[in-house]
Amino acid sequence: MLKLDLSVLDGPSKPARQCAEDDLAGPSHSDLPIERFPLPAVQDLDGFEREVIEMVKPSHGTTTLGFIFKHGVIIAVDSRATMGSYISSQTVKKVIEINKYLLGTMAGGAADCQFWQRNLGMQCRLYELNNGKRITVRAASKLLANTMFNYRGMGLSMGTMVAGWDPTGPGLYYVDSDGQRTKGERFSVGSGSLYAYGILDEGYHWDLSVKEAIELGRRSIYHAGFRDCASGGTVSVYHVTEDGWKKVAGDDVSELHYHYYPVPENHPSKASSVLEPVGA
Repeated sequence: MLKLDLSVLDGPSKPARQCAEDDLAGPSHSDLPIERFPLPAVQDLDGFEREVIEMVKPSHGTTTLGFIFKHGVIIAVDSRATMGSYISSQTVKKVIEINKYLLGTMAGGAADCQFWQRNLGMQCRLYELNNGKRITVRAASKLLANTMFNYRGMGLSMGTMVAGWDPTGPGLYYVDSDGQRTKGERFSVGSGSLYAYGILDEGYHWDLSVKEAIELGRRSIYHAGFRDCASGGTVSVYHVTEDGWKKVAGDDVSELHYHYYPVPENHPSKASSVLEPVGA
């Protein structure tokens, strides 16, 4: 006579939660060796990790500038890419051509700037398709600032300028990886920006001619490249008008050095005269 096995109908010997945890845990491997990573022999491990991150954080170097004047906007950049003391390239294109009327500059991480400014170009094109009109410089810079704000604290390194011309006239904005967005008439960004500001602030005025403005931008980048070891390569100058942007100059920094100072003794760095003390 057949007898049915009804033991499956009996209650479990262990709670269901415990049974499920045992199933997930799988068979016991207590007899297997456990792999462990050796930790640094320090008392404050969190503080040590923060210090190490700062020690291996690469230094970036570049010089970019932009200014608005009577006849439009001038953008000037160098072309050297560095990581610390290593010069990886002398031919980096640090102006991103977002569209015919908009330009973006690169300072900080090259990959971050290139990717997110090309992403901005896509957003600007979608705006044009959805609204049937060209995006303004103000709105384009706001789109980039919003994107950067959403990625704050995630390791991006960007200090960019968005420049262009729209129906309201010329526009120039600074946007960085913290989401900061600033409107202005003159900006210089990068490790050589202080040297560029020294020339830019001295020679700038609203009524510059186009030729004078181009020369001011070129000379500012040259002096930054001379003083800052992380800047150099080629000086590229763009002029933005109501008809769009146009690249107007591209000169090697070393050639500009001999163009501006054909006699080495006349260079400011060769000054040998001793200044008399005040009141002497």
